[in-house]
Amino acid sequence: MALRAVSKRIVSPHLARLSRPISSYADLSDENKMIRDMARQFAEAELMPIAGNVDAKHEFPTNAIKAMGELGFMGINIKEEYGGAGMDTLAYALAMEEISRGCASSGVIMSAHNSLYCSPVNNFGTKEQKEEFLTPYASGNKIGCFGLSEPGNGSDAGAASTTATQDDVSGDWTLNGTKAWITNAHDSSCSVIFATTDKSLPGSKAISAFIVPTNTPGFSLGAKEDKLGIRGSSTGNLIMENVILPSNALLGKQGSGFKIAMMTLDGGRIGIASQALGIAQAALECALKYSKERVAFGKPISGMFAIQNKLSEMGCKVEAARLLTWRAAALKDAGVDYSKEAAMAKLCASEAATFCGHQAIQVLGGMGFVSDMPAERHYRDARITEIYEGTSEIQHVVIANKLLREDIAYANPAPPTKHTH
Repeated sequence: MALRAVSKRIVSPHLARLSRPISSYADLSDENKMIRDMARQFAEAELMPIAGNVDAKHEFPTNAIKAMGELGFMGINIKEEYGGAGMDTLAYALAMEEISRGCASSGVIMSAHNSLYCSPVNNFGTKEQKEEFLTPYASGNKIGCFGLSEPGNGSDAGAASTTATQDDVSGDWTLNGTKAWITNAHDSSCSVIFATTDKSLPGSKAISAFIVPTNTPGFSLGAKEDKLGIRGSSTGNLIMENVILPSNALLGKQGSGFKIAMMTLDGGRIGIASQALGIAQAALECALKYSKERVAFGKPISGMFAIQNKLSEMGCKVEAARLLTWRAAALKDAGVDYSKEAAMAKLCASEAATFCGHQAIQVLGGMGFVSDMPAERHYRDARITEIYEGTSEIQHVVIANKLLREDIAYANPAPPTKHTH
C-alpha cells in the first residue's frame, strides 16, 4: 500500500490555504512533506470534527482508525511486503503529530499499535511470525498491543511476575499473570507479552517475549479504565490464566525479552513525543485563535503583554520540542544510538504539552474550563504523556546515565591504534 499513491486521492493541491504555518526543517524530504500534509489534511477533515464526541463518549474511533489504515498510517514504518507503507521514522513522527493534533485518542492508538506492537514483531519476529502476526496489523485490518507493565511494577520493567513455563515434552509454553494499563487492550487481536521464563537468572535476563493472540483460551480482559484523558483509546488489564502457546510463540531468543522491551520503548518515545507535540500544537492554536477574537478593554486580548508572553512561551516550547523529536527520529533512521535523544524528546515534548494545555486555559479564562471549547480536553489529554512509556522521572534517569557515560568516554579516549608495516 503506497502512501504516495493514496496521497493523489487525499491531498488537496491547495495546501497553501491550510490553517497554520508549517515548521521548517532543512532535512525534510519531499516525501516527508507529503506525508505531513496528507496527515494534516486528514486530521482537519476527519478527526477534529469527531474528537469531542470520542472523548465525551469514551468511544473507540473505529471508522477513523480504519481510514488511517487505508492511508498507511497503521504500519507506516513496516515494509510493503508485510502490509506496511515502508516509510522512515521521521515520516512517522510527522504523521503522528498531525493525527494527535486532530484527536489525541487516535494518536495514542496509532502510536501504541505502530511502536509497541508492530515494531517488535517486525524487528525480532521470524518470517512466519511476520506473515501471521504483522501483515494484517500493518495494513490496519487488526490492532495490536504491548503487555509489559503489571499491577505491581511500572517503571521497574525487569520485575515481571507474569511467568511462562515450558513443557519438556511438547515444548508448549504456559503463561500466567496480569498486565496492567495496556493501551488498546479491548480493541486488540494480539499482544506482545513479557514474562519470566527462568527464575534462576537475575532480573532482566530471566524475561522473554511472546506473541499472544487475545482469543487464546485462558486470556481475558479486565474492566476498561475510566481515564482523565485520551478517553477514546481503551486501557485495561490483560489477564492470563494457564494460557497455552506453541513453542514458536516465543519472540526473539529466550531471555532476550528485557532487551526487546527497552529497544521497543526507545522507539516508542519518539511516537509519544510526537503525540505530545500534536496536543501542544492544538492547545497553542486554540489560545491563538481565542486571543484574536476575545475583546477586553476595547481591544483583542492578543495585544496585551500578559497574553503575548504566554503565547511566546508556548511557541518556544513547541518548536524546541519539535526539533528534538525530529532529531531523535533522524538519528534512528541513520542507524545510530538515539536512546538519549528519544528520552530528551519525550521529556521536553510531554512537558510542553502539559504547559501549553495549562496556558491555553489561562488565555481562555472561564471558557477554557468548559467543554464548549477544546482547551480543557487538550489539558486532560496532555497529562498522560508525562507518564506512559516512561515517566518524566525515568527519562531524566536515562538522559543522565547517557550523559555520564559520554563524559567518561570523552575524558578517557581509547588509545590510538598501532599500525604495523
